[in-house]
Amino acid sequence: MWALDRTGDMPLYQSIMQLIERKMKEGVLLPGERLPSERKLAESMGVNRSTVIRALEELTAQGVLVRRKGSGTFINADKWNLQTKPLVNWGVSPENDILNKPTAYETAAASRRADGSGSVLDLSKGVLPPDLLPDLEIPSLHWSELVEQEIRQSSSHTGIHSLKESVQTYLKKSYQMSVPLEEIMITSGTQNALFLITQGLLKPGDAVGIEAPSYFYSLRLFQAAGLRIVPIQMDAEGMTVKGLQEASLKYPLKMVFLNPIFQNPTGLVMSPRRKAEILDYCLLKRIPVVEDDAYGTLSFDPDLDNRPLKMLDQNQQVIYLGTLSKLAGRHLRIGWMVGPEAILKNLSSIRAQIDSDLSFLPQFMADHFLRHQMDQYQEKIILELRLRSSEMENWLKETYGDKLIFTRAKGGFHLYCRLKDPEPGVTDSFLTKLLNQGVIATEGRRFGSQTDGFRLSFVNYPVEKSD
Repeated sequence: MWALDRTGDMPLYQSIMQLIERKMKEGVLLPGERLPSERKLAESMGVNRSTVIRALEELTAQGVLVRRKGSGTFINADKWNLQTKPLVNWGVSPENDILNKPTAYETAAASRRADGSGSVLDLSKGVLPPDLLPDLEIPSLHWSELVEQEIRQSSSHTGIHSLKESVQTYLKKSYQMSVPLEEIMITSGTQNALFLITQGLLKPGDAVGIEAPSYFYSLRLFQAAGLRIVPIQMDAEGMTVKGLQEASLKYPLKMVFLNPIFQNPTGLVMSPRRKAEILDYCLLKRIPVVEDDAYGTLSFDPDLDNRPLKMLDQNQQVIYLGTLSKLAGRHLRIGWMVGPEAILKNLSSIRAQIDSDLSFLPQFMADHFLRHQMDQYQEKIILELRLRSSEMENWLKETYGDKLIFTRAKGGFHLYCRLKDPEPGVTDSFLTKLLNQGVIATEGRRFGSQTDGFRLSFVNYPVEKSD
């Protein structure tokens, strides 16, 4: 197993690194597995122990391995702090294959979906089901008029003028947030915005802070950019300042990514006090903030403070991301960035070089939706989501009593659950039991959670309609 390839001119320590990475890719070495001792590895490979130590230290620095004093060296079981190699051309690093490989539970859930035997209640997907999608209206417009509008409005790489006006109005209605048009850039959704940010404002090896747990953890685009993601702890008020301080002292954070309102997966809402503290600390350390506001307007309580961080931003330190796909469905992939004009121009220039400009037709339809359908539809969808969350929470209470711990949803799509029994393996057993009953959840480890937990997306919980 530990035979080295000595035919080339590569230094021995690099050959050892390649061998370990290849064994990981082949699945011979699994996440969390302990490696033999340095002495045994050196004997098996016929090299000096110092050569083995150098190889292991290099892989540890990359985040591929974890070395624990007194315990040994282990294959990294997760990707917190993992500095992956940027995916250039067709290259795929071994870590990407392992970290994105489906878990045993996910494989079992996929089989349950596919076998067609019995009903399946899939609460793992945080997307609108067909019965909640809006009936998108297509404006009555002759093709020649559409082409004429495209020519007239597409001079800017940041999106068509009328849609930026609609976004400006929507933010004003939703939050009383006033944004200049030149600080709005239209995107094809949140992931497009994040891709542009990682490619245009960061470089391989940069450390970025994200909430723990967070849906950002599962995004491959951070790995593709070769970024090191650093976990920052949360409490009931959101990301903690203490956690941010500790992370920034340990790593030179280049950026912080936040989902502060109805956070995915926990559903937490960052308190006004915490928002101000986070912004103050990031300003002190000159750390830019990217705020993903996918669910902020879906509040069940009109008195809840769901204002974005961006509203408190007096120093142009926040790039704010919004999207229509959570409300209008994934087929209308339109979103927006709000940030400093110079930064947006830079990112729009990068997009123009990579992918040309956004298509006019989706922007045109999004503009019409925001102007003529959004108000009525948003009111309807909030009522439906509130009902579904309440029904699902009642079902959980009736079925599992006090075995589960969760905080009632205040908005958004998701509910995060934990078991009262903290023993290892208990959550896995519970999820398997749910799966056998036809209920599919999302494991907490998919969001980087190293404690027991799982997410249920009530947006897909069925509710019987009364006649």
